[in-house]
Amino acid sequence: MTRFSLIVATMGRDADIAVLLDSVLAQAWPDVEIIIVDQNRDERVAPIVTAYEKRLPITHLRTPRPHANAARNLGLSRAGGDVVAFPDDDCILPPGTLAKVDRAFEHEGVDVLTGPAASPAGGLGSGRWNPESAPITLANVWTSVIEFNLWLRREVALELGGFDEKLGPGSVYGSAEGNDLVARAIRAGHSTWYERPLEIIHPDKRLSDVATARAYAYGAGLGVVLARHRPAFGVWFAFFWRPLAGVVVSLLRGRLHHAGYYWQTFRGRLMGFRAQPGLDGAP
Repeated sequence: MTRFSLIVATMGRDADIAVLLDSVLAQAWPDVEIIIVDQNRDERVAPIVTAYEKRLPITHLRTPRPHANAARNLGLSRAGGDVVAFPDDDCILPPGTLAKVDRAFEHEGVDVLTGPAASPAGGLGSGRWNPESAPITLANVWTSVIEFNLWLRREVALELGGFDEKLGPGSVYGSAEGNDLVARAIRAGHSTWYERPLEIIHPDKRLSDVATARAYAYGAGLGVVLARHRPAFGVWFAFFWRPLAGVVVSLLRGRLHHAGYYWQTFRGRLMGFRAQPGLDGAP
């Protein structure tokens, strides 16, 4: 059986996929498959698949639905690996990544493994990250998970029903689907672990124009998942006062762009938090 299935949901990119595939080849890992789930209406991905299919086992799936989690779940349904992961189409796997993950699943007995985002410029990328490796709990799942550095035993991912398609890019509630999936794994009694040194490189988009445009939808996703799993008051409330504090500090410094980002983040989180009672918690 294949050891790893890397499921890549893609839309609007081509050259970045080649960079990701080069980083997979550099792992020199003999037992890995790539499942590319193509949401584009054109053929931009086909030349990439053709260029790499003799060096990597690649399955190229097409779907007309522009929805990241629907694409990931489609790839999951076709995966054959013991361990599945969902790298973004603009990620880079640092050397030795697959070997680290293999050791964690082989010798530590984990069911779900995560790590932080790393910036291409060095250091950690977007988000708040736990500074130490530790078991993932409902208190720290919010600072331990990003979808492109999330690894699960395939049977566990299938048992959980994959990602909730009411969440994530392509939906009104545009983020936190990984946090939700890991929280559901915790509630189901699976072994979960955050490995601080397990970094995946991803473009750092915090406070960029792209991040600001997505702030409301991404905030809404987190709001839904906070309300769904309801950690301790001190944990979930911090996700509301921090962006408000960011608005105030940014305005005092004359940074209107930053203030707009934090305000849209707060509005989205509040909307999602209030909307959750009307959403079914199952994917």
